[in-house]
Amino acid sequence: MTTIEKSVDVHVPVSTAYNQWTQFESFPAFMDGVERIQQLTPTRTHWTTKIGGVQREFDAEITEQHPDERVAWRTTDGPQQAGVVTFHRIDNETTRVHLQMEYDPDTLTEKAGTALGVVQQRINGDMKRFKEFIENRGSETGAWRGDVSPPPQS
Repeated sequence: MTTIEKSVDVHVPVSTAYNQWTQFESFPAFMDGVERIQQLTPTRTHWTTKIGGVQREFDAEITEQHPDERVAWRTTDGPQQAGVVTFHRIDNETTRVHLQMEYDPDTLTEKAGTALGVVQQRINGDMKRFKEFIENRGSETGAWRGDVSPPPQS
């Protein structure tokens, strides 16, 4: 598994940044390669991506979510990945959004892209575009403030 971490400070209150991050169907507006996300249930999404000319579809589930604090997920089929986004109040109008993601490059092309830092660059760009998206709007496009407890440890 490969791990990527990236933080970006956004000039909006923590609740605005968090609320926007719960609006998965808006991700194609700032995530490169994400063509469409369908919200199937409050905790399940279906993703359609096209990266390097390769289209993939997969499902993901929210494994933990606490308003204004964190959203954690993992894929349930397709490419293996999991991650967490945390939201940290810097001051009343500034939030640090921190992404930590683990993924398993599947194909030779994905492994080469990982080795060359292509995925890291894509994540950096996505986080910058999220910053621009939410700061230019000034408000979120919606919100889901449900609480999802992590699964019990076995």
